Amino acid sequence: MMKYLPEGFGFSENQYTYTLANLEQARVQNKIIEARATMCDSSHNLIVDLGCMKGIVPRINACVGIKDGSVRDIAVLSRAGKICCFYVEGYEYRNGERFAVLNREKAMREALFYMTENLHPGDVIDAKITHIERFGAFADIGCGNVGLINIENCSVSRITHPSERFYCGQRIKAVIKDIDRSLCRFTLSHKELLGTWEDNVSGFSVGQTVSGVVRSVMDYGVFVELTPNLSGLAEIHTDDIVSSLPVPGSTATVYIKSIIPEKMKIKLNMIDFGESQPKEKISYRYFLPVSGHFDSFVYSPQSSDKKIITNF
Repeated sequence: MMKYLPEGFGFSENQYTYTLANLEQARVQNKIIEARATMCDSSHNLIVDLGCMKGIVPRINACVGIKDGSVRDIAVLSRAGKICCFYVEGYEYRNGERFAVLNREKAMREALFYMTENLHPGDVIDAKITHIERFGAFADIGCGNVGLINIENCSVSRITHPSERFYCGQRIKAVIKDIDRSLCRFTLSHKELLGTWEDNVSGFSVGQTVSGVVRSVMDYGVFVELTPNLSGLAEIHTDDIVSSLPVPGSTATVYIKSIIPEKMKIKLNMIDFGESQPKEKISYRYFLPVSGHFDSFVYSPQSSDKKIITNF
């Protein structure tokens, strides 16, 4: 089990954010605790609601990289309204009001050192999506430190944007793909946790009519995603015209015509298609290794000539 979790993972169980006695216990025992930052003031200090009092995270102690200028202040501003982790360092009075003085940067740096020293490629960890770009999704992997899931590693089924897989604040599992220990940078993957071709196809059989999502429209057919790690091809007939074809992102109803493990192919007939898939909170069925670690992941069936393998 990871010693340092993404921010917000332990918030509901955290006993140190409500009474003065527990705050003092956390300070004396040097424990990381969590609470919500309610605002970022004009000096870019984070103000935190601790229940019994307010806390202040001075700007220079709000994020790794602020002190040396390697990280912009947006990293601090964006924490307003979100759960933050920190150490309690002491207390001070401001305009007659007592504040707890907090240090998030120390917690982040300690977690980063631990993860750099103890995590390895292939390890499965908890993560929380923090923001999404066209090239990938960033995820908190421990005390606000982030790793990147590149778009091609979100799933086996191809997508045009990571928002088709994730949303900000989503709790997921991820696997460590690579670690640059000199720069303390983590590259993550997600597709290996969504199961092999056989894991996914086991839920379908020839003759079923099922729903899916159109992922791409080619001259020779329409690729329909049945699960995030499984797609099939619906042929386009000569009497189809461009105006009658579905668009990527739309829902599709398809008939499963054949399943060919040797070629990792599923042939479909398009029954109907509809509007774009509504944006919903996405959840996944994960296929996790018992040990919590992958040495390698073999997506392709043993009977297939084509081998799709991830080595960690």
